[in-house]
Amino acid sequence: MIVGIETLSTGSIEFRESPVIGVCPLIALLRPSFGNRCRRATGLSLAASFLFFMPTLVPAARAASGTRSKSPILSSTRQVRNFNDAWRFLQSDADHAEEPGFDDSKWRSLSVPHDWSIAGPVAQSNLTGQGGGYFPNGIGWYRKEFALPQQDSHRHLYIVFDGVMANSDVWINGYHLGHRPNGTVSFLYELTGHLQFGPGAHNVLAVRCDNSQQPASRWYEGAGIYRSVRLVSTEDLYLDPWSVFVTTPTITADKAVVHVQSTVVNESSAEANTALTISLIGPDGHTAATQNVPAKTIAKGGTAQFNTDINLTKPALWNIDSPQLYRAIVQVKSGGTITDDEQQQFGIREFHFDADTGFWLNGRNFKLKGAALHIDGGAVGIAVPTAVYEHRLLALRALGVNAIRTAHNPQSPEFLDLCDRLGFLVMDEMFDAWTVGKNPYDYHLFFQQWSLRDTRDAVRRDRNHPSIILYSAGNEIHDTPHEELAHKILSSLVATFHENDPTRPVTQALFRPNVSHDYDNGLADLLDVVGQNYREKEILAAHEAKPTRKIVGTENGHDRDIWLALRDHPPYSGQFLWTGIDYLGEAREGGDWPLIGNGSGLLDRTAYPRARAFERQSWWASQPNVHMARRIAPTEHLSGDPGYESAPLRFRQSLFLDWTPQNPAPHNESVEVYTNCEEVELFLNGVSLGKQQLHPDASALIWKVAYVPGTLKAVAYNHGQQVAEDELRTAGEATHLVLSPERNTVSAGAEDLVYVEASLNDRNGNKVPGASTLIHFSVSGPGTIVAVDNGSNADHDSFQIPQRHAYQGRAVVLIRATAAKGTIQVTASAPGLTNGTTLLKAIPVKPASFIRSF
Repeated sequence: MIVGIETLSTGSIEFRESPVIGVCPLIALLRPSFGNRCRRATGLSLAASFLFFMPTLVPAARAASGTRSKSPILSSTRQVRNFNDAWRFLQSDADHAEEPGFDDSKWRSLSVPHDWSIAGPVAQSNLTGQGGGYFPNGIGWYRKEFALPQQDSHRHLYIVFDGVMANSDVWINGYHLGHRPNGTVSFLYELTGHLQFGPGAHNVLAVRCDNSQQPASRWYEGAGIYRSVRLVSTEDLYLDPWSVFVTTPTITADKAVVHVQSTVVNESSAEANTALTISLIGPDGHTAATQNVPAKTIAKGGTAQFNTDINLTKPALWNIDSPQLYRAIVQVKSGGTITDDEQQQFGIREFHFDADTGFWLNGRNFKLKGAALHIDGGAVGIAVPTAVYEHRLLALRALGVNAIRTAHNPQSPEFLDLCDRLGFLVMDEMFDAWTVGKNPYDYHLFFQQWSLRDTRDAVRRDRNHPSIILYSAGNEIHDTPHEELAHKILSSLVATFHENDPTRPVTQALFRPNVSHDYDNGLADLLDVVGQNYREKEILAAHEAKPTRKIVGTENGHDRDIWLALRDHPPYSGQFLWTGIDYLGEAREGGDWPLIGNGSGLLDRTAYPRARAFERQSWWASQPNVHMARRIAPTEHLSGDPGYESAPLRFRQSLFLDWTPQNPAPHNESVEVYTNCEEVELFLNGVSLGKQQLHPDASALIWKVAYVPGTLKAVAYNHGQQVAEDELRTAGEATHLVLSPERNTVSAGAEDLVYVEASLNDRNGNKVPGASTLIHFSVSGPGTIVAVDNGSNADHDSFQIPQRHAYQGRAVVLIRATAAKGTIQVTASAPGLTNGTTLLKAIPVKPASFIRSF
């Protein structure tokens, strides 16, 4: 039994109720009829839990080398098996597929994480519609057969799913373990009492996921077991899942107090005299402090909560530019024996929001320069390898982004690990709908029964991440016009956030609050930090009306006046752009089909920058930068380039990062220069076109340039010294392909891969921006192609076949190593062009410094 886990029956949660906090925060939700051993199914969600006990089976968080490692064992008591391999899959419904003897021999063999929807094909007739990017929907089944040794028969065994999309049902050997509607919240079921052990004994785990009822989302949600799965076994005296909670209540330059809270469960046949030993491991890998926690006697079937403060001298603080990470290792001891242990990664930092001055971290006041991200990873769908997350986050960091909003659901544990390691701040968001839906089959159908449980589980999963600074109770919630209902729901959600994590404030992405009177009727003031989407003058006016309000922009556009509203108003703590990166679904710019994705990002799906990205970089980044763009129209809905007016709106854009206009005849071009430097000089074919000073209002520097082919160059200066430059060259006809990998090594395993860009270049090495040739990719050596993409939201070709038309002169291929040693050759070919090749070195997975726990 795990104390506090809700049982097979979810139990409707009324908004007037709140989880009971006591020795075990979840104990009030346990059904006593299940008895002391609680062999029945349980529904406690876990995020990548138990990993630190894995012998050599579960990949851990990526180390600084950019790889993931097999986990070392800390004790022999807890065992964790990676359950990602050797599944069978059917993209259809099947009667009796949950039964152990069901014949699945004709099903597809695969590994998870797996998103079956991303394989397509996209079609206008698919029920997901523009919200889901016209990708297929339906029902999928997964089955896995496994054996267990006889010595495990006395242990407690659990199956942990980090995410199944969506409406999942799970069976073990034909026994129904439970149902979970929410696809973004991790969960666990106890298998004890339903397993076979020993030679010749086999067990069958079956999972059914169902997104057949559509439309169910405003964006692409994918389908399948899209995050990791683990099998966990424990002894009888162990740490309750998610109970280890590390906080840093006191921080000075010389000392930090680290508070560690945990709950131990005793399921043995007798009372247990139980003590804890807690070790803090510093960023350098050495033990910074160790403390023994006095023993407590835990009754048979009982629990005990342990709290201790540990003093650290000269702490290394977690900052966005120096994200120092510690580990807390908690050991459970009884009778001189370690019965369980767990490690949690944490950071020592102090932050707060101030009504007058905005956001503060470790005594430093700065703006949250945020971007919203959905859970998909572009061409890989929602089954996102860690390397894809890292590729994207680093591209955003280069633009000056320092914060992420998880729109509009919790992200994966690996994503949050990366934010911890890279120094991003995170707004952890829960819901896009409460009881009033935005689609016929979205979460509003489940909100009343599941919302508090999902909130509790997500918070307890995520609360040790130093990157998280805000929880969001919802995005543009349509319940808010119903004043009494909205107040009741929000009060209950805020209480649930606070009860499970009293260290972080709660916000909500309010939508048109002056229309729904959120500022007048008190709803906004139920929040610790008032958040509002768009309408920046409105939230500033709300602060002026009540200066004690702490305010943040939860969703904002890309325009300059929006940035100035943040830059020039100290109380305005930050903004989160919609969006940081293009995403699949919500394909509405220019009118739905044939678009399959949303183009509102600073970066396209491949993390390639748009012109607006460089404008943003000039406002947000600290390193000297300068970039040029040709503007052909005031907005993206107009055109001003001869031969361009007839292009469908979905292909139109107003800014181009090239000096190769469609009209080669002499004409005038409007050149915009984005920079954070004091002065810029523009050159055309070596001739200076003059200098301009940086504008105080953050507007672009503009030159009217008579077009002639050649080289356009911008040189940026600070204090009279050149500090940055940008160059655009007129391209001719494409003659050859060039492959450019983001790095030349790739680690074996599912979590690492390398982006390789293929560009169509002319004989002088210039990328040809108008080229759209079909590029074929091939691999030799110990590597495989995971996906291809070009960033176009109107391309319907499969991401999973080894060819792609170039879009604006480029495409990418994602390469994974299939062995820990050897040379991978990647080749790109196209009719009439010289092939491009590049070599990658396959390397072993290196040990990670941190192994995930609960």
